[in-house]
Amino acid sequence: MAQATPQRILMIEDDHRLAAMVRTYLGEAGFEVAVADDAARGLAHLDRQRYDLVLLDLMLPDADGLDVCRRIRAGSDVPIVMATARGDIADRVVGLELGADDYVAKPFDPRELLARIRAVLRRRGEAARAGAMLRFGRLEIDRDARRVRVDGVDRPLTARQHDLLVAMAERAGRVLSREQLVDMVGAEPGEAGDRAVDVHIAKIRAAIEDDARQPRRIITVRGAGYVFAKAQD
Repeated sequence: MAQATPQRILMIEDDHRLAAMVRTYLGEAGFEVAVADDAARGLAHLDRQRYDLVLLDLMLPDADGLDVCRRIRAGSDVPIVMATARGDIADRVVGLELGADDYVAKPFDPRELLARIRAVLRRRGEAARAGAMLRFGRLEIDRDARRVRVDGVDRPLTARQHDLLVAMAERAGRVLSREQLVDMVGAEPGEAGDRAVDVHIAKIRAAIEDDARQPRRIITVRGAGYVFAKAQD
């Protein structure tokens, strides 16, 4: 039986000793942890890669963590756990109002951090299962059953094509580069990068568009990539 892919956590933290300790502890608990030591690097990580959770320090050298939380939430619904040494409860309240899912106060016990991370991921997983169906007018995408329908009729896709369609539909209205799409769904052995993405997109269009030569759902943005249109019927 194939092993499950470990859940990926991005830790945005400028305390290198703390980051190393947390990375080791969470790694032993089965998570894959990437570390960025400032806001700019953290946001760049999120642009390139998909993460299951962000552990965000509120005191960063190049930005206020609350501003970083706001910027992340403006473009992503990735779960966020704030880590703060600030004593003012108002900062924690503001962070939660900005869209953070939970917080942990420094210094923290790594066991508490792990428990909070697992609780956030469990709640998010339950919510995702409740909302497994994506609907865009006549198009339905059932993520759990891995089925795609237009006007109630199944439109068969390969596993790779389904993953690409879901990645775009979950980010409807956002322009995604070919490189970002490859990062989101992973690269397959022997694939020719950008060219492979274009081939898969063409086949997805053939399955879900009324006219694949004049697509209205998956739009090419010249020089940038693709965007999944939200509002088409």
